[in-house]
Amino acid sequence: MIVKTHSVKQGMPDASQKYRAYPQIDISDRTWPSKTITKAPIWCSVDLRDGNQSLVNPMGHDRKARMFQLLLDMGFKEIEIGFPSASQTDFDFARWCVEEGNVPADVSLQVLVQCRPELITRTFEALEGAKRPIIHFYNSTSELQRRVVFGKDVPGIKQIAVDAAKMITEMAAKAATKDNGGFRFEYSPESFTGTELDVALEISNAVIEIIQPTPDNKLILNLPSTVEMATPNIYADQIEWMCRNIHNRENVIISLHPHNDRGTGIAATELALMAGADRVEGTLFGNGERTGNVDVVTLALNMYTQGIDPKLDCSDIERIKAVYEYSNEMTIPERHPYVGELVYTAFSGSHQDAINKGMKAIRKANSPLWEVPYLPIDPQDVGRSYEAIIRINSQSGKGGIAYILQEDYGINLPRALQVEFREEIQRITDDEGVELPSKRIYEQFIRSYVDQPDARLKYVDHHTYPDTEHRGMRIVAAEITDRGETKRIEGRGTGPIDGFINALSTYLGVEMSVRDYSEHSLQHGSNAAAIAYVEIDHPGGKLFGAGINTNIVAASLEAIVSAANRVLETRNAKA
Repeated sequence: MIVKTHSVKQGMPDASQKYRAYPQIDISDRTWPSKTITKAPIWCSVDLRDGNQSLVNPMGHDRKARMFQLLLDMGFKEIEIGFPSASQTDFDFARWCVEEGNVPADVSLQVLVQCRPELITRTFEALEGAKRPIIHFYNSTSELQRRVVFGKDVPGIKQIAVDAAKMITEMAAKAATKDNGGFRFEYSPESFTGTELDVALEISNAVIEIIQPTPDNKLILNLPSTVEMATPNIYADQIEWMCRNIHNRENVIISLHPHNDRGTGIAATELALMAGADRVEGTLFGNGERTGNVDVVTLALNMYTQGIDPKLDCSDIERIKAVYEYSNEMTIPERHPYVGELVYTAFSGSHQDAINKGMKAIRKANSPLWEVPYLPIDPQDVGRSYEAIIRINSQSGKGGIAYILQEDYGINLPRALQVEFREEIQRITDDEGVELPSKRIYEQFIRSYVDQPDARLKYVDHHTYPDTEHRGMRIVAAEITDRGETKRIEGRGTGPIDGFINALSTYLGVEMSVRDYSEHSLQHGSNAAAIAYVEIDHPGGKLFGAGINTNIVAASLEAIVSAANRVLETRNAKA
């Protein structure tokens, strides 16, 4: 018999022999590290083009139309709607946007086209009747693609861009009318990050010379990180270098189109904006080729949390998520920034305690400034509720449990009771190994401290009258049930609580005293219920009880009976 064996993989190949580090940019006096982002860039969504072409199942008309309307509602002023010369589907959608898309006058439709004459002609046909559309033309300029894809030198690649620029400007001049307001232009030296800077500059300046941008019609020079090849600081250096050296800079809009191959697309974009870029092309939540485009929603909300108006409306993040998932047929991960199901949720006990205290401090301060540990943004700002901020599992602590009971049911546990009740919840989560929903936690609290269905004692009623033998004291006569049998007990004290616990201690033969007491209303109004918490000292330690009643004194005595039942339960367990 022949036994097949599998060789054991000996690890990855030697990186130093297979890969080369990206070279540093010679810019010793860079200024971007000391800059701060102070305003939102010009945003351009490429969901309908770059995002769409990366999908397993590209969008049909309905999915595209739904996404298009969302982008308009969010406030995008520039939207790349497709590559109309590449397919009939994209051409037809471009025509629909122009004719039926109800595009506001201040929104420019953008289309992509390669620097090829027949494709340029078809592109102009797709945009007939559009108001101030953007013709985005491109050709690849990187050293690698010049060498292995096109077999052309730099002059040959530059000529492709120049010829396209000439054709586009001539066709735009002929097609311009008073009604459409003329055309805008965008040029991308595609694979910019793999292009020598002097080559990218030479080709871009040649295009600028043809376009002749003006203050009223600036050229968008898009410098894409088509493939993310280096650390974010390198991209920032490239952008600052281009901003310094490009011709006619005052009439050129420097645009970014970052991809996310290294997982640093967000950082690269933020640093490149600090380096002088004016505009960002990206997609909602980062859908795009390979590891995706830059995530525009995350970028916008990052700015928002720094006190900057992002100029995009992300207030209904659930709708944005729903349309994204419908149109792209993709699911957003639970930990995706700002929109993931669990990004505002804490399971860790220390995190929960800090959040709980932070929320209390916010309410107490009554300040508009948001300062809550572990929550860089107020979930309500993006249409999320506070309901899922804290969720309880075996990793959770007293602060999280207290937060849930307070937020969902108005029960404000004393700190010592938080510790006591947390041990009970911990036992359940350890045994079951699952998350406990809010309702389950509440029901367990009521069962343990208020209703106590299997408890020996129940409070029924009481009344008090002066103690004639002891000045300043009162007699408390109370009715309780003991294992279902009605009992009348009597004690003395300075008030109902003091007298009742004296009566109960005497009746049970267990020395008990009130260590701590607190109460608060559960609802507003004249018929509001109140909850009372009583911590009892007894020979075995200390335990809490709770009572809920419309009469605060009755609630307090119910809490004492609750604590007494727990004392009896503890004694029986040790017997």
